[in-house]
Amino acid sequence: MRQDHLISATQLSRADIEAVLNRAAEIDADPAAWHGRHSGSILGLCFFEPSTRTRMSFDTAMKRLGGRTIDMGAVESSSVKKGETLADTMRVLEGYADALVLRHPSEGAATMAAEFVDVPLVNAGDGAGQHPTQTLLDLYTIRENAGLDDITVGIMGDLKYGRTVHSLSAALTNFDVRQHFISPESLQIPRSVRYDLHESGAQVREHTHLDDVLAELDVLYVTRIQRERFPDENEYRKVAGEYRIDAADLERAKDSLTVLHPLPRVDEIAPEVDDTDAANYFEQAHNGVPIRMALLDGMLDADTEAGR
Repeated sequence: MRQDHLISATQLSRADIEAVLNRAAEIDADPAAWHGRHSGSILGLCFFEPSTRTRMSFDTAMKRLGGRTIDMGAVESSSVKKGETLADTMRVLEGYADALVLRHPSEGAATMAAEFVDVPLVNAGDGAGQHPTQTLLDLYTIRENAGLDDITVGIMGDLKYGRTVHSLSAALTNFDVRQHFISPESLQIPRSVRYDLHESGAQVREHTHLDDVLAELDVLYVTRIQRERFPDENEYRKVAGEYRIDAADLERAKDSLTVLHPLPRVDEIAPEVDDTDAANYFEQAHNGVPIRMALLDGMLDADTEAGR
């Protein structure tokens, strides 16, 4: 993939996706062969929101490639607390690193930040907008377990505020995938996302009950109801805990069903599901390292070839 920045899953063609996934598979097969490929390179981690998996897997990925990371740290201990703008922060940090990873609570923040930096910038989540590297590891996990063509995928939970959903649904349009969205009416996929999916020719249906479609699914992608995204606490309480899968639900599903979740989970997947063959969400989280290694390797190589 030859991109200066990765801001949205909509940037990714099927060829782009397959290139990253294939490189990740090579890394998985022989991790030691990739150690030291980017010795001397520095990745800047700029997280304005909490993160465990994304931050640590980017950190691990860069170090396994032989590079190092620098971390902006908590917002409370940075110059942001003094009133520094995002544009100024990113302009400063690009002088310290060969690539940057940004997570920010405001939708569109990564798009804006990309206007001010010349080093490769990766969007690690911008509010309820996009999370393209999560999508790449989601697709890798789906491919490993169910393939990526002629499959039926159900996406359940918070589809309104879920940036992982917005990214994944867009990326799936590159493949022969039937998409089913399962959510309460108040958390349905945003109209703008739905419009883009229809424009791309995606096969999409919406449901309010999992039972309507569970038996058809090859993959069930579960998301939590994101309390922090709700402008109204009362709206959150109306739907909290309403969408959940347990072992009894799996009895009505295909034996080959793959259950995924971007994590963290709250109560939307019962712990009893963890011990079933369907549970692949911890594998999914682990896949963040080879995927992000593959992505950084490609972006840093492209950056070097461009003469920067």
